[in-house]
Amino acid sequence: MKYNLNKTRKIMKQLIRIKTYEIGLVFKDRKLVNVLSEGARYWLKWSENIELFSVFNPFELTIRNTILLENEQLRSTLNVYEVKENELLFKFRNGLFQEVYQKGIYAFWKNPLKETFELADTRISEVPKSLSELFKSNIVLNNHMARFEVLSYEEALLFEDEQYIKTLNSGTYFFWRSNKKVELKKSDLRQQMMEINGQEILTQDKANLRINMDAKYAVIDTKKALLENKNFEKMLYVLLQTKLRAYIGQFTLDQILENKSNMGEEILKAVKIQAENLGVEVSQAQIRDVILPGDVKEIMAQVLVAQKRAQANTITRREETAATRSLLNTAKLMEDNSMLFQLKEMEYVEKIADKIGEITVSGNGGMVKQLKEIFSVKN
Repeated sequence: MKYNLNKTRKIMKQLIRIKTYEIGLVFKDRKLVNVLSEGARYWLKWSENIELFSVFNPFELTIRNTILLENEQLRSTLNVYEVKENELLFKFRNGLFQEVYQKGIYAFWKNPLKETFELADTRISEVPKSLSELFKSNIVLNNHMARFEVLSYEEALLFEDEQYIKTLNSGTYFFWRSNKKVELKKSDLRQQMMEINGQEILTQDKANLRINMDAKYAVIDTKKALLENKNFEKMLYVLLQTKLRAYIGQFTLDQILENKSNMGEEILKAVKIQAENLGVEVSQAQIRDVILPGDVKEIMAQVLVAQKRAQANTITRREETAATRSLLNTAKLMEDNSMLFQLKEMEYVEKIADKIGEITVSGNGGMVKQLKEIFSVKN
């Protein structure tokens, strides 16, 4: 239902009835003399006039109407709010957001629509939870606030005018747009990898090596990492680099090559306390590559070839010894068993027959000797 807001009736000695959801203001010589609520009956005198207002519309505060607020009777029918420079007024009707008002004085008729108002102080940077839910679904209000997201794997430090306020866990946060500078500094709480590459290190026996190392770390104290240290990642890199160089320099080349897989654990122990002072925990460190100079590579290759040759010679000698031992055992068996000797003779004949078409053997003894001679001649 629409109402005429400043509807004026100038009537001479007339009975006035105030309708439902209306308020009547009676004036005499421009001065407010009476406030009539709905259902009221009033005889308007010759020198009086009346203005009717709908209780569903705001009471517009012109200069004249602002002066009228001094009337206690009128003021009792209104909700009056003075919004200061650093405040915002939010209007709700039946729990639903209607409008936001900035600096000024506002008056609203009391009515049956369950209108409520919330005054917010923007000097307190963070938006109250009662209003932050409203901002999530109403983009019109984005002009009055800034939105920040802290993801599930993040933690953030809240700063106002470059002063630390508190630490924020994951979630959505809203802050008033005001003269204050609001800033969030985030840290990633997930496990991360840091590579320490190309470190040229002189071993104890003066070999010049290049070493690559990997380290796994995670932020465990965001305040220490971001507030108490200017660049914790760079400082962690230098710490790992220093400990690596100092540790490797204690050993010879051979020791390094033999214990490469275990050295990461020792470096990890060496950096533990200092890493915690940076707000991080180093959970793993391992040497990935040990790169030798060209001349050392050549020498190592020669040593490797010599070792392999020695191993091959050892295996050959072992096999020859085993074969000789086998022949000796066979000979002993043949000496003790004439039948086995004859079987061996037949084996020789069979081998020769595979290669020679016709064989002549004299019968004056020494058959095996003759067969050997024939086999020797034929080959």
